[in-house]
Amino acid sequence: MSHPVTEFDLTVDPSRLSKPELTTMRTAMAVGGVVAIVLGVMILVWSGATLNIMAVLFGLYFLIGGIVRIVRGIVMAGGGAGVRVLNILLGVLLLVAGVIAIRNPIGTIAVLGMVIGISWLIEGVAALVETASDSSRWFGILFAVISTVAGIVVLLSPVNSLGVLVIVGGVFLIVSGLVQLIVSFTLGRGARTSVTD
Repeated sequence: MSHPVTEFDLTVDPSRLSKPELTTMRTAMAVGGVVAIVLGVMILVWSGATLNIMAVLFGLYFLIGGIVRIVRGIVMAGGGAGVRVLNILLGVLLLVAGVIAIRNPIGTIAVLGMVIGISWLIEGVAALVETASDSSRWFGILFAVISTVAGIVVLLSPVNSLGVLVIVGGVFLIVSGLVQLIVSFTLGRGARTSVTD
């Protein structure tokens, strides 16, 4: 006699989330999006800043992103265990990346570029794995692709000047922030109507 195997589900099903959980998740995504846009604009406008200032700005983005992911993992009781654990683990990794970026002990562009590239790859993979099954799905996939591509570009291109890192980083933060805002507004829209029917 065979028994069904329990899945370690990594997708987000908004129809399984309570209204407060969905609101918290949407708010967390919106906050992440606004922070990304603000920091992206600051990085592009403040392009003459030193490496230490850029490290602090990117570090703040990863710290806030890590906190947002940890909160999502904790409060999302209606989500699958897999997506909750994934959010918490990735949140911790982003917090570590944020601390490394801010402290930047070696103080080189290469180290900062590596931390940024790896962090964006982590965000991209997480976003791709946990895309929701509603109207926000394609925006979630778009965010995952943008994040993954930005991470690969930063890791594979010789980041030997602060200018390259500023342009790639600032543009990515703004674009990803806009996509995160769209996801926050569309997440659960189709699912909520089907639950109330």
